[in-house]
Amino acid sequence: MLGLAARAGDINLPGQNGVSNASPFQAGAATHETRAASEHELQLPNANEIAPEIEAVSSAPATRSSFMATWENVTGAIGYLLDVSTNDSFSDYVDGYHDLDVGNITGRVVTGLNPGTTYYYRVRPYTVTGPDGYSQVMTATTTPTTGLIIQATFDSSITGNPNAAAIEAMINRAIAIYESLFRDPITIQILFRYATTAPDGTPLPPGAIAGSSSVIYLIPWSTYINALRADGMTSNDFLANANLPCTTLSANITPNSADGRAVSLNTPPAMFANGTVGDGGPYDGIVTLNSMAPFQFTRPTISGNFDAQRATEHEIDEVIGLGSYLGHTGSDIRPQDLFSWSSAGLRNITSSGTRYFSINGGVANIVDFNQNPSGDFGDWLSTACPQADPYVQNAFACTGQSSDVAATSPEGVNLDVIGYDLAGTPIVTTNAATNVASSSATLNGTVNPNGLTTTVHFEYGTTTNYGSTTANQSYTGNTTHNVSANITGLSPNTTYHFRLVGTNNGGTSHGSDRTFTTPSATGPPVVTTNPATNVASFSAKLNGSVSPHGLTTTVYFQYGTTTNYGLTTAPQTKTGNTHQSFGANISGLSASTTYHFRIVATNSAGTRYGVDRTFTTLSATGFPVVTTNPATNIANFSATLHGSLDPHGLTTHVYFQYGTTTSYGHTTPMQSQSGNTYRNITANISDLTRHTTYHFRIVATNSVGTRYGSDRTFTTP
Repeated sequence: MLGLAARAGDINLPGQNGVSNASPFQAGAATHETRAASEHELQLPNANEIAPEIEAVSSAPATRSSFMATWENVTGAIGYLLDVSTNDSFSDYVDGYHDLDVGNITGRVVTGLNPGTTYYYRVRPYTVTGPDGYSQVMTATTTPTTGLIIQATFDSSITGNPNAAAIEAMINRAIAIYESLFRDPITIQILFRYATTAPDGTPLPPGAIAGSSSVIYLIPWSTYINALRADGMTSNDFLANANLPCTTLSANITPNSADGRAVSLNTPPAMFANGTVGDGGPYDGIVTLNSMAPFQFTRPTISGNFDAQRATEHEIDEVIGLGSYLGHTGSDIRPQDLFSWSSAGLRNITSSGTRYFSINGGVANIVDFNQNPSGDFGDWLSTACPQADPYVQNAFACTGQSSDVAATSPEGVNLDVIGYDLAGTPIVTTNAATNVASSSATLNGTVNPNGLTTTVHFEYGTTTNYGSTTANQSYTGNTTHNVSANITGLSPNTTYHFRLVGTNNGGTSHGSDRTFTTPSATGPPVVTTNPATNVASFSAKLNGSVSPHGLTTTVYFQYGTTTNYGLTTAPQTKTGNTHQSFGANISGLSASTTYHFRIVATNSAGTRYGVDRTFTTLSATGFPVVTTNPATNIANFSATLHGSLDPHGLTTHVYFQYGTTTSYGHTTPMQSQSGNTYRNITANISDLTRHTTYHFRIVATNSVGTRYGSDRTFTTP
């Protein structure tokens, strides 16, 4: 730990929980290195002996503030100019992304963006004679949820590297893990480097494959402990806080700037790009990967290579809060030291004897701390390679092994109890039942997995003891999903109770109890008018559902330009006691006209009318209308792509783009279509690779313009 520097202030960055720019606490810096497991693990060549091996750009998920832009390689290009905008007309540009020269690479992580926003991007290849034409416009959407944001900045040691795209994609994959795990509404600023020197220009220590520098703050003991207690939100927090020291272990505690903000303290970023700390420093920390180390930026990691993502996650852990005071100057402990034990009821914050991480007073040993002075005392104890538990935070790294931070990993639990809030139990809601018939119904609800893989099911029965359950369904992410399940075998004229239940590693949540009552075994039909689909210039498909309610039922649609309708579809006969989908195609309509329609059903018990709905036909001619549908016939090396097209009155050329990224790279043969109705478009593709995820979309062009279907994926077996 370096000496304490001047107080940080005059910083205006987003996502700091509303704290003021000037901190009342004194700021300093801490450093850390990750080392190879043995001297034999790291044989660094001279710089002039290295021939960079360019790795293919693998997919990288969008985060709350970034996405991976990729494009096709253009023969003869010596570089590319990148534009990013919030609209497809490019009437304005995202700051710093107008004709940005990204060099001769085919991918770039775009950073500094807003959550839940769709962005449009395009590139222009250039040669020695100047720039060429623009590529097609591509889109990407940042993660829409609120929570932790890690804002990455890539210095020139990355952006100027031939492997820049692969390095940036790897870093984005690491960041996405943290953003999915923690819900703290703060933004953490990290500068990423790929070099043989520390930020101040000094060589990285022998044997170090990665290192980090981070801002720390000197916080009075009671101030930090009170803030940590107040921030407790998870079951881990409640257990750990109950076992915090009753007496002070040091006059102060020195959390990282990011960790301080996680517990609502005023600890803004304060680090400059050279690793110094002071007023106006924009970063919480700096992560450096040793460019001389044999890193691999994609997985699986082969023997002889270090996993770059694991090393990156290790140093992110250090920047955002992990680490011990042991091995550094000063006696003020770090937050992690609050949970260091040698046995049940006996703390150990020394470098002698056994130390392990525990959140229940030392009763349960989650992981042993490193006590080898050749490594960092804040890291985990490492065994010989290959390690049985190659945790991210192991003091010494092995080649050929990978690992990630997870909600239940020692790193995830430790970050949770020092102030970060793991995405918790699922949030579930029970909604009203639909399609209730004499012997069946559809149960409905919503679930927010809260960042963890979550299984949900409905409980139902004639009492609040329920007794029956639907099949489990699985959801992930931080957004709310609709959940439904059809149930059968019910009794007529009976009231049923039901609720939604969700379970993940954070625990189990129950939705509120709701009821529905099944109707009698026979009676008037039950009908619902659903939205029209395949609406074209002169045609459309009308949709609804009907339960014949145990009696032979005649069903049809009324439609017209007013609620007097005037026109009907051909009647159909339905029987049974369950809700059935019902549709009818209509034609001979007028372009650019609003139509009303409703479903009508009649049986011996009476006639029922669905609610009135409307749709408006398209103009006589215009842009083609396309939809990308799921792929079928997926085999090891082939698949069938599907979509739908309305040429919209003009001769239209249609095809599919496909490839292993959203840059696609391959197209199917072009088909020519004309007319004003929807039709299915298919194309068979071959020469695929096994166990590979492919992206695809339908593309159609007529004299008015081009339209792209949404991106879909499939994975070959």
